[in-house]
Order: sequence, then C-alpha cells, then structure tokens
Amino acid sequence: MQPIEIERLIKAGLAESEAYVEGDGTHFTALVICPAFAGKSRIQKQQMVYGTVREQLMDGTLHALSIKALTPEECQAIDNANEGDQTSWKN
Repeated sequence: MQPIEIERLIKAGLAESEAYVEGDGTHFTALVICPAFAGKSRIQKQQMVYGTVREQLMDGTLHALSIKALTPEECQAIDNANEGDQTSWKN
C-alpha cells in the first residue's frame, strides 16, 4: 500500500480533513488535521482515523499505522510555537 492511498482513504472518510502519510509500504505514520476532532479525546480522534482504514487493517493490506490527530486550532498552535523553524513538521 502506498502513502497516497492511505491519504485518500482518510480524506474520503473524514470530511474537511488534511492527511499527510509517510511509510515504507507496511508501517506508516499519519498526521491528520480535521475540524471534526474538536472536543474529542486523543483516543477518540485516533479511533475516527482508524475507522477510515479499518478494512485495510483487517485484511492485512495495511499492517501498522501510527496516528497524530489534531484539530486545525491545535495544528495552528504548534505552527505558531515553531515559527521561524526551517523544518516543517508536515513534510
């Protein structure tokens, strides 16, 4: 499975989301930014993301996915805290 495929699944399953996925074909890391995460716990946010790729996890197409799930406001706060840093945590 390719990172772009996982990004598409996440974006299709979570309206208005942004997804950035990296991985080696088996193990992946995803940064997902979505307004629907507002008021949710870290676990609830991760469950929402896992729900978008549940089929792939169950059939073994996707072996492992590490998730960082943020609201747009949380993302902005991190960006503001890292202002001036030449590295982008989204890349």
